[in-house]
Amino acid sequence: MSAKAKDGASKPANRRPWRDNVEAVTMAIIVAVMLKYFLIEAYKIPTGSMQPTLMGNPGTQIFDRVLVDKLSYHYREPERFEVAVFKYPLDRSMNYIKRITGVGPEWLRIHNGDLWRSDRPKNDPPRYETDWTIIRRPKNVQADTWKSLDAGFTGRHQWRRMGDASTWEVAEDRIVAKGDGSLRLPDAGSFMDDFKDGYPRLVREALRRRRGVPSGNNPVGDIRFEVEITPSEGCVEVKIELREGSRVYDFHLPGPAAAGDRTASILATDLSRSARSPLARDRETELEEAWRMEAGDTVKIAVENLDDRLTLEIDGERALSVEIPAATDQTSNLQLVVTGGGVEFDEVEIFRDIYYLSERMKVSRWYVDADHYVMLGDNTQDSSDSREWTLARYHLPDVEGIVAGNYRGEEENPRRVPGGSMGTMFFFRDEWGTLHSCLDSERRNATPTNELRSQVSREMITGRALVVFWPLKPSFRLWRLKWVR
Repeated sequence: MSAKAKDGASKPANRRPWRDNVEAVTMAIIVAVMLKYFLIEAYKIPTGSMQPTLMGNPGTQIFDRVLVDKLSYHYREPERFEVAVFKYPLDRSMNYIKRITGVGPEWLRIHNGDLWRSDRPKNDPPRYETDWTIIRRPKNVQADTWKSLDAGFTGRHQWRRMGDASTWEVAEDRIVAKGDGSLRLPDAGSFMDDFKDGYPRLVREALRRRRGVPSGNNPVGDIRFEVEITPSEGCVEVKIELREGSRVYDFHLPGPAAAGDRTASILATDLSRSARSPLARDRETELEEAWRMEAGDTVKIAVENLDDRLTLEIDGERALSVEIPAATDQTSNLQLVVTGGGVEFDEVEIFRDIYYLSERMKVSRWYVDADHYVMLGDNTQDSSDSREWTLARYHLPDVEGIVAGNYRGEEENPRRVPGGSMGTMFFFRDEWGTLHSCLDSERRNATPTNELRSQVSREMITGRALVVFWPLKPSFRLWRLKWVR
């Protein structure tokens, strides 16, 4: 045998390339199926129920594509505030994507737009406000769920000049204070839960509100204000004032011309001074050491009233916080007050929190069973979620027992179509996705007629949303690429 033959350099040519191709295609299919069912899968978001976290809007043709992790929940339980994909309990042929807000066993409620929980047992429900604890989102989740507001002199919310602020220069995201004075936002009324809050401006301008979707009906007290401040030597103080009903929350920032012992502080006061007011006494906190802004130096400030806690951040770090009682009246506004003048405000931004709607919803208080979850959309005005899921039940001809399925009003499910020689037809899709039809005169309502189904069982949860990777929309100056939190 030649050396060439010994080292294998002259093997016979492959005479069956088709077999290699079939094997390659088969393996590719197997790998794709394994990825889809066990590891990761891509989903398209069809609606805006999770805006601003996830976007889907037929009018703008913006539909987020999301990668979903289908492996993690095989090794651990779903956690509160994760964005999860699950089989819709009222039509298991459909996948829904919402945020986990209730984790059983516990009591859960929506109250004044916020989420509250209680560990009381199922047979002994909460009776007093002290039985409830407000639920706060983790910091990274909260950062993604703040809804930016269109504010400024060209936005929907307008600044109103007060005092001697007539000489101030005020633009969309920049303010130059040339002397004592103040600005108020909005110029009248309160921040409200508008349907379009949180969308990028060009998208917001193209949106049309769907008929029947509530919007702007509720004042929102949970507000965040961010700004970069550069004071001159003459600035004595910058005060950022958040108002919530009769309450005033003052964030004091001493300037270069302030007394040497001044420092940053928060003061919460109730102007009503009612003996019944939960904030009848002032609540105040300040930095332990003297602190003031330096002339010519820029400091990044953020103040917020969120989930019954006031917070002051300086250069991205939490400096002060004050716990406050829950406020029933959440009529809110913001005032920017300058003493001494000579201050530049840049990168001015304002946000509001999600205000969970409960009025006119079928349920806003749950006992969440063990291994069950309550799912809510971030776009609470336009989300079909645990607050309204209802199971309709019928006796239909040629079907044994009761047929149950998602009740979505008379125009969607079930549907009645008049006409024809035999009369009005009745169409109904059941909880397994099967479409049934019969004469409307032949079906009968079952008892109970409509049954609330507000919880999702553990086995129905199939994955966790990881990342938005598309779309790219140059017409809206939009590229959707971000982690889902």
